[in-house]
Amino acid sequence: MPRCLVALSLLLPSLLPSLLPSLLPSLLPSLLGAQSSRRPAADTTSVTPAAARATTEGFKPAGVVTTRGTVRLASGQSLAYTATTGEMPIRNPQTDSTEGTIFFVYYQRDGAGDPEKRPLTIVFNGGPGSSTVWLHMGAYGPKRVKKLDDGSSGPPPYTYEDNPYTLLDQTDLVFLDPVGTGYSRPARPTDGPKFWGLDEDVRATGEFIRLFLTRYERWGSPKFVSGESYGTTRAAHLSGWLVDNGIALNGVALISTVLNFELSRTDRGNDIAYAGYFPSHAFTGWYHRKLDADLQRLTAAQFQAAVDKFTADEYVPWLMKGDGALTPAERDGMYGKLARWTGLSREFIAANDGRIPLPRAQAALLAGERKIHGRLDSRFTAYNTDPGAGTPSFDPSESNIRNSYTPVMNDYARRHLGWKDERTYWILGGGIGPWRYEQGRFPNVVPSLERAFVKNPDMKLYVALGYYDMATPYWAVQYTLDHMSVDPKIRAGIRKGYFTAGHMMYIDEPSMKGMRADLRTFIESAVPR
Repeated sequence: MPRCLVALSLLLPSLLPSLLPSLLPSLLPSLLGAQSSRRPAADTTSVTPAAARATTEGFKPAGVVTTRGTVRLASGQSLAYTATTGEMPIRNPQTDSTEGTIFFVYYQRDGAGDPEKRPLTIVFNGGPGSSTVWLHMGAYGPKRVKKLDDGSSGPPPYTYEDNPYTLLDQTDLVFLDPVGTGYSRPARPTDGPKFWGLDEDVRATGEFIRLFLTRYERWGSPKFVSGESYGTTRAAHLSGWLVDNGIALNGVALISTVLNFELSRTDRGNDIAYAGYFPSHAFTGWYHRKLDADLQRLTAAQFQAAVDKFTADEYVPWLMKGDGALTPAERDGMYGKLARWTGLSREFIAANDGRIPLPRAQAALLAGERKIHGRLDSRFTAYNTDPGAGTPSFDPSESNIRNSYTPVMNDYARRHLGWKDERTYWILGGGIGPWRYEQGRFPNVVPSLERAFVKNPDMKLYVALGYYDMATPYWAVQYTLDHMSVDPKIRAGIRKGYFTAGHMMYIDEPSMKGMRADLRTFIESAVPR
């Protein structure tokens, strides 16, 4: 026997105990043979591979988990689906080393036929620092957080139910959590900043999409992306990045949009942002019945037409003049008009020079009732524990959703998806560091969307706007879209939906029903027949 084999035979008994734990998980699938590839029965879970590995936060599954379920649609039809839950490695393109993992849930409609004809939609929320639980468990997924019709949570405990408005009857769905949100993590703490920035985030998301299309063989499918809030920033920026890298989209759906941050930063000297928020302040006063009778009797559509016209024709020119060019009569006259439109007192308007700061307005409008109103959704109110502060201590509309979505997502991931993960699921904040933008300018991804339209003129765009959304106000979105440099034919094809709801209009049952009808038409228009 050769000396090397003699040495190996002597060493093997001492090495085997230390090698077996690391070898066994990779050997088991081969040892088990065809049994490991069997498809799970309905409403069962399979895990491949079955081992779990420890992290500093606890245990998480390794590989992917496959489950099956059903959902009853609004039509009464029962739809069967397969859910694949896992993590995608994001590698350094130069060294090929893994720098982070992106957690995802992939829903496929069973029996849908040829995947090249079946649309695929990649979905994410925003923040930055938000998981995708909101669109996943509130709007698009096969299950949703159970809420009251007006979007309020009611008392705990909270649970989930079938989502009759899921997009799954039309398109397969991939919900991803950017690194630092949900269960997605950087490989090492020092890798986090490689994901946390406007451009860094888009490169990582783009790489996820490329790798997903490859692993799951969906390159031939009609492709959509959809984002909410900062997720619309990501989606618009991503549309340009993808088309630059050979991935043309059929459509982009934006829910509560911010593309040019100049329009949402109410800083001194940036007066156009105050105009962007003004119609939403007016709608808030209208909802809480603080306006004169002639304005209160208008329908939402009539009120929008009137306040939009006032904003463009009177308020914007007044702001553009600046205090130095206004006569006392012009200044005082506008203060009275702004008070009439918003329900805020003339004294409040004058004290703020006709430029309404959102936090102060949240505390001022309902001060007589000792209440504050929400930012994400100004319909929601709460008792003001410190009225002397002049600004709210929290957002009642955020606490409404966070209190219910957090426990439901943790329960759903474990019991329905079979993802037995002990780490914290970062719902909104807590998992990311500082977010980088280009220094010295407002973030603006409009050029990326324009570039996508130029290179891919068949791409479609849908935009959903909420009247009571004080985070991404609808007038600022309109202004952004109206100032894009695109072919008139493309501009004419942009679809917009307005809803009597807030940032997350899908928590309002009538609004969700209307948005689903819009999205059905949008997807049908973007998929070749």
